[in-house]
Amino acid sequence: MSELALVLFWPALIGYSEAAVAYLGETIRPGRLARYAIWGVRLGWLAQTALLIAQAAHADGFPWDSWAGSLNLFVWMCVGVYLIFGCRAPFRLLGLAVMPLAVALFVLAWAAGGAGGGRRSEFGSVFLALHVGLTLAAFAAFTLAAGLAAVYLWQDHRIKSRSPTLLRVRAPSLTTLESLIGRVILVSLPALTLGIGVGLARLDAEGGRFDAVMAMTLVAWAVYATFLVLRYEAGWRGRRAAYLAVAGFLIVVAVRVGAVPISHF
Repeated sequence: MSELALVLFWPALIGYSEAAVAYLGETIRPGRLARYAIWGVRLGWLAQTALLIAQAAHADGFPWDSWAGSLNLFVWMCVGVYLIFGCRAPFRLLGLAVMPLAVALFVLAWAAGGAGGGRRSEFGSVFLALHVGLTLAAFAAFTLAAGLAAVYLWQDHRIKSRSPTLLRVRAPSLTTLESLIGRVILVSLPALTLGIGVGLARLDAEGGRFDAVMAMTLVAWAVYATFLVLRYEAGWRGRRAAYLAVAGFLIVVAVRVGAVPISHF
């Protein structure tokens, strides 16, 4: 890792870690740490953005074509997608689901060399930008959908148990959460479809083997496609839909953390 990458890595990690701790404290003492949490996310994301720019400027090829590099990019996308919602007060609690995961995956990417420079790949940069970019963008959005589903299940449990913190800890209504989960997945699935299509077209044109990552990515696609069919055609709502969104996310984690380093690079 270059000195510049190291200088940028630590502010990003500190910002993300501070945000994760502040969001945890927000559940204990609502209204006290929310500002510090969101500023930790913002500053950490800006530092990671600078890190990615530095990687792109010094890379000999596509900077994120390795497992660790793509994991680094994935974390940045997840936090960026979260920032779209997380700056608004009712959704800040979503950071409790997103930021600890971001910290863990960011450290894992750094430990595996994902903050270093890229290497020249046998695949073209345009192909990698389309395939990796579209797939990771979809996976980042699915991560947000899973976070929304987790908040939905937590809020649903609080309502049914008549929790004394129901009015003290702000969270979106169940109807709002349910609607957002469906819309996020509805928008994200076409991006994953395009990413898969680009990869399969390259595989068909230049040869190669069908590996575990491709199989599991297709399984993830099938789960989310099933989610949309059950939601909009069969009328699935509530806890069942939330659990299915979380199940799809577990497959995404298995692809990103488990299968990719074994068979795809």
